[in-house]
Amino acid sequence: MFGRRFADLLLFCVTSAELIILFLLTPTFTIADWIYVLQHFIVLGIALTRPRPKVRDYSMASSMAVGAAYVYPYAQVIYLRWSPGHVAWPTGGLALVTLAAGLSLVSLLAMGTRFGVRPALRDLVTSGPYRFVRHPMYLSYILGDIGYNLQEWNFGTILLVLGGWASLVYRIHVEEQVLSQHAGWPTYVALVRYRLFPALW
Repeated sequence: MFGRRFADLLLFCVTSAELIILFLLTPTFTIADWIYVLQHFIVLGIALTRPRPKVRDYSMASSMAVGAAYVYPYAQVIYLRWSPGHVAWPTGGLALVTLAAGLSLVSLLAMGTRFGVRPALRDLVTSGPYRFVRHPMYLSYILGDIGYNLQEWNFGTILLVLGGWASLVYRIHVEEQVLSQHAGWPTYVALVRYRLFPALW
């Protein structure tokens, strides 16, 4: 493990910290929470086995977007403890969160050792949900955010989500610049026209 590259060790450590935070901040676990726990264990394995990227974006803007994407979900939980929100539709919210967790897991399994946090090119993923949209993992984040806010929301959580979504849109832009250096990218883009939402964008 100590012979691994810094980025892989960082991913391993951050994912381990996320697991601890998840257990600390989650009073009762739903099926969606257990799916996220499973995903974190898969990422721990990926961090120790994934190949070196052929291309990677090391820019400060990209690092800030990655940091924002990591922070905003936990910031919502902390903010709701400080300022309780409004309940909208808990049952629908839980169903959407569970759907999002399932989509996130399937996307992660499709990526396998090509998974990364920073925009990078390890190979082009075209199977599973990537046959329908180019960034299904990010779509799962958006669905999950909507689901959690249906369970409990306030003005602060809405602002945090909008900031998080802005970071996701930026990451999509940068990732596609990196992925465009793969020889199969033009063919993939022609087949899968939409980034997040079929028939929309």
